[in-house]
Amino acid sequence: MRIAYVFLGAFLAIAQSAYAEVASPPVLAPLKRQAQAAELSAQFLSRYSYKPVPLDDALSARIMDGFIKSLDPDRMLFLQADIDRFMSDRNEIDDAIERKDLKIPFAIFNAYEQRVVDRMNYARSLLKQGFDFSTQENYSVLRDKAPWSQSEAESNELWRKRIKSDWLRLKLGGKTDAAIRETLDKRYENTLERAYKFKSDDVFQSFMDAYSTSIDPHTDYFGAAASADFNVSMKLSLFGIGAVLQERDDYTTIRELVPGGPAQLSGKLAVGDRITGVGQGKDGAIKEVVGTRLDEVVQMIRGKKGSVVRLDILPADAGADGTHRVISLVRDKISLDKQAARKTVLSVKAGDATRKIGIITLPVFYEDFEAKGKGDKDYKSASRDVAKLLDELKQEKVDSVLIDLRNNGGGSLDEAIDLTGLFIGNGPVVQQRRSDGKIEVKSAEFAAPVWTGPMGVLINRGSASASEIFAAAIQDYGRGVIVGEPSFGKGTVQTVIDLDQIVRNSKPEFGELKVTIAQFFRVNGGTTQLRGVTPDIGLPGLSDPTVFGETSYDNALPWAEIKPANYTPADTVTTLLPTLQSRHDARVGSDPDFQRLLKDIADLKAQREKGVISLNEAERRKEATAREKRFKDRAEAGDGEDLGDDGLEAGERSLSADIAIENARKNAKDVLLDETAAILADEVDLQECMLKAATKQTGKTDGK
Repeated sequence: MRIAYVFLGAFLAIAQSAYAEVASPPVLAPLKRQAQAAELSAQFLSRYSYKPVPLDDALSARIMDGFIKSLDPDRMLFLQADIDRFMSDRNEIDDAIERKDLKIPFAIFNAYEQRVVDRMNYARSLLKQGFDFSTQENYSVLRDKAPWSQSEAESNELWRKRIKSDWLRLKLGGKTDAAIRETLDKRYENTLERAYKFKSDDVFQSFMDAYSTSIDPHTDYFGAAASADFNVSMKLSLFGIGAVLQERDDYTTIRELVPGGPAQLSGKLAVGDRITGVGQGKDGAIKEVVGTRLDEVVQMIRGKKGSVVRLDILPADAGADGTHRVISLVRDKISLDKQAARKTVLSVKAGDATRKIGIITLPVFYEDFEAKGKGDKDYKSASRDVAKLLDELKQEKVDSVLIDLRNNGGGSLDEAIDLTGLFIGNGPVVQQRRSDGKIEVKSAEFAAPVWTGPMGVLINRGSASASEIFAAAIQDYGRGVIVGEPSFGKGTVQTVIDLDQIVRNSKPEFGELKVTIAQFFRVNGGTTQLRGVTPDIGLPGLSDPTVFGETSYDNALPWAEIKPANYTPADTVTTLLPTLQSRHDARVGSDPDFQRLLKDIADLKAQREKGVISLNEAERRKEATAREKRFKDRAEAGDGEDLGDDGLEAGERSLSADIAIENARKNAKDVLLDETAAILADEVDLQECMLKAATKQTGKTDGK
């Protein structure tokens, strides 16, 4: 068996959409290769995981529960009778996998499809009559533990409130009844139409997600599409035309052109243009793609570097019967720079001085494994890019460097180690314990650190795995100050196994497994598992730890501890922490932006704990008025504009309106980043004071 590469990351499964139309949805059936892939995966997972779990009745029950939850997480679709029927097979999945029989999950999925059809048809029928918003009633928004509907009448009542809530949101957003009917009818129709676009591979991927995560939260199965997307996310590159695409009203629409890509350089495409057909090569027939799934259109447009793709384009400003044009583009390598490390510089007042804080934002610990394996000296990697940015920040004479790892879910283990080496030079970074109990210490091997000045790390609940390794090492060495929320709490290592290589398949059929093979520990002997990295200075966060983070998984590994590695920590940051904390407290106590953020977080938490929303218009308008006043006060204070809630979902506004809202959110004041930069400016100020005091004391001693 060949292990391709090792990486860390908390990758979240993408929830499948509901679907169908007025007629019954297509009945999906398993393919032979899928049953073979499931049985082969079972052999591997039962023997070689860090914590092997036998495929038995107990695991079968977990798989069943996880699969149903993935389809209907809010218990809005299935009836209790459906669940009772499914549960008769709850302990049979293990035997079925061994027999290479996937009828059980496919039968459940087909029932799910039919329930979606029933509910969407009912939802559309309600739009004809409207609603009375003067009555006092509530709608529950937290239904993951609610009982299943006992009857169709009970389900109808649940959906009546759901549709009434959707209507009221749009009404409060200023829409007329006619516009609301049109918007919601189209929304539910789109949900129906997606039924016909699901394929057997989608069902299998969903089932295997339920199986793999029943082993542990970070074991995953990658079908062909998921594997390709993962490889792109690690390489930060692909071969294509350089266009970000979006599905809007059955059209594949250009949302963004990647600077320097073939699409942008050609001058033949514009944001809002719609792709109605795709042809391969200079002479290949153009296949119509209106109504085709977005991922399928993407695969048709991607291809080998230097090859030609032809697109049938309906211009953005043309009606449905407008004049089309056909363009030819030559595919090239596209770099996904938005996910690459990037830098900015903030000037912050600290004491009597103004400090320059260099901020490096790193969305993922990427590494082009394939290029590295081929010996490409210029392969793409996070630590290499950060090293270049650090050199640039030196030239700009910044006083401190902040590594922003918020929502960085992880990536390459080697990159986490090398990134740490940029700040500590040489030394242990992480300890790794395999299933046999053997412990390996992994070290950075730099002759000297690239950055020796003051630094810090900003984390939040979305900072996981490789992010936690880096932040923990910086904290254990006392190298910098850690600021933010407690991190995700993922302390395990995965590797990707190509199932086709195991059975020596000449063509890809069975997919890949991302399998947990080890647990990692900090150099101080502790682990980030469950507890995450606790910041030196805490900042508030919007996430709910009960539903997001390692503690939200009922089959997560427990916290553990081993012997510390042989490393030498510094105590500089520890000495400064009390003063940094007191300055932080004083500053945020009088900062109106920070106080408004705290109010937002408190309101969100209260709403979350309440779990219900009122369907009474007068009550909701009162809430909306208070919210609008708060936004107005912020706008007058220069803190962004009022984005409000128009009740619309993505794709229901005009493309220009969606892009404007997205840009407004990107450009909104980042209160937490600004405060973290101020903390680092204080760190610089205090370290300089300590240095001056030490120099003065040395001078006195020398004078004696």
